[in-house]
Amino acid sequence: MKKKLAAFTLNEMLIVIIISSVVIGLAFTTLSLIRKNMWAIQNNLKYKTELNRLEQSLWIDFNHFSELSYSQKEEELKFNSPMDSCKYKFKTDMVIKEQDTFQIRFDQKQFYFGGNVTIHGKVDAIKLEIVNKAQEQHLFVFKRNDAEQYLN
Repeated sequence: MKKKLAAFTLNEMLIVIIISSVVIGLAFTTLSLIRKNMWAIQNNLKYKTELNRLEQSLWIDFNHFSELSYSQKEEELKFNSPMDSCKYKFKTDMVIKEQDTFQIRFDQKQFYFGGNVTIHGKVDAIKLEIVNKAQEQHLFVFKRNDAEQYLN
């Protein structure tokens, strides 16, 4: 007499394998999408952090130094005071300030003195326009001039 063993049929096993494959495929697809979004968020955070570092550095230097000048030929923004000096060198994809390098690409930069656009000489404000894939940003940094700035 033969005893019947309790087991799954071949059809039932194939259905389980197919359903498992579909669920695993969906899980990997979802994981891939989440990974892409995480990379985008990480790159966006890195870019914004770099932009904030540059803005903070410019604000500090604009308000610390008494004399500011820009040279279009050298692409340099120079800061001078009786005690110290500093300069920002504008390159294609970066801005260099002494040992600091800001990895930011500017599409347009304008320098101002007394509310008028200037291409060289004294400066009291700077406007940087950054066009990113996702958005357009403007960075505007200025300083209040004292009477001494207008005497020279």
